[in-house]
Amino acid sequence: MIARIWRGVTPQNKSDQYFEYLMKTGIPDYRKTEGNLGVYVLRRTSDNTAEFLLISLWQSFAAIRKFAGEDSEKAIYYPEDSEFLVELVPKVTHYEVLAQP
Repeated sequence: MIARIWRGVTPQNKSDQYFEYLMKTGIPDYRKTEGNLGVYVLRRTSDNTAEFLLISLWQSFAAIRKFAGEDSEKAIYYPEDSEFLVELVPKVTHYEVLAQP
């Protein structure tokens, strides 16, 4: 199993709206991709920002490529992401899952 990890930061006052936007765009796309085993959406607020951490779980890199395309490390963004996010980080990270609950 592979964990795909993406991070994004919004102004704190836009974080609830961004979460709603994620639930209409990226999260359904993760879930409907064959080979996706689930996705966690985490949020941490501090000062005037909110950091989102998405951890999606995949059967294989082949499954990730069904979602992300051939460059599996490329972050996927949606049209309105730039209205919420402080920065559009170009890459995600992947980890091999060695143990799970």
